[in-house]
Amino acid sequence: MSDKKIPLAGVIGCPVAHSKSPQLQRHWLTAHGIAGHYVPMHVEPGDLETVIRTLPQAGFVGANVTIPHKEAVMKIADKVTDRAKLMGAANTLIFREDGSILADNTDGYGFITNLHQGAPDWDPTSGSAAVLGAGGACRAVVASLIEAGTPEILLTNRTRERAEQLQKEFGKRIKVVDWVLAGNIIEEAKLVVNTTSLGMVGKPRLRVPLDGLSPDQVVTDLIYTPLKTELLQTAEEVGCTVVDGLGMLLHQAVPGFERWFGQRPNVDVATRAAALR
Repeated sequence: MSDKKIPLAGVIGCPVAHSKSPQLQRHWLTAHGIAGHYVPMHVEPGDLETVIRTLPQAGFVGANVTIPHKEAVMKIADKVTDRAKLMGAANTLIFREDGSILADNTDGYGFITNLHQGAPDWDPTSGSAAVLGAGGACRAVVASLIEAGTPEILLTNRTRERAEQLQKEFGKRIKVVDWVLAGNIIEEAKLVVNTTSLGMVGKPRLRVPLDGLSPDQVVTDLIYTPLKTELLQTAEEVGCTVVDGLGMLLHQAVPGFERWFGQRPNVDVATRAAALR
């Protein structure tokens, strides 16, 4: 028998039973022939630091972090990447050989990479982006669009103050628009992004006028339950290029897997099927 340590990783959340990350990561482990394991871990907020500090001693090489711990882990980590600081949250932890913990955020990478894969003709510099919502997911979207060169981000949120706070943090390329005018910015934009939970299974509908959509637009929704939201259904009927939210989940997982297990996985048809299984 080999005495080599089996690398372990997992996802930390509260709750975490709904997460698709375990089936995704297990698919990649099998595809690459890696003798590792990836497990879901339900961790209460009061136990978070104790659990994270213990994991490396148990053979863990890293972990994904989901709601409600994305902000809290930044205070526990020994080092936080610049992009995690910019987004105010971390979704990936790397337990390094020297015993230190690195916190990173790969959500922006996942968002942009998913867009390029689902809409290969999309040019981020070609026009404005209409972004609905101003919560935690929005920060990753805004930061990645700015980095990609999008000239203007038309940002709207049901609570205007939250959008204005993001404008203060991210600068002049953000233009805040009242929620009642969301239909207008959709009509103006080359890219339309829903970062809210509206339209998700169990949540209220996204009650925003969509009659301004046109075939030359790219429309994406961060929601992946359902996979095709009402927004995406309507956009598809109009002739827009639509990109569902599952791809963002898949692509954001790639950097972590590579750091933990030493192989860079592909996001392909088999990967999507594994996540939806």
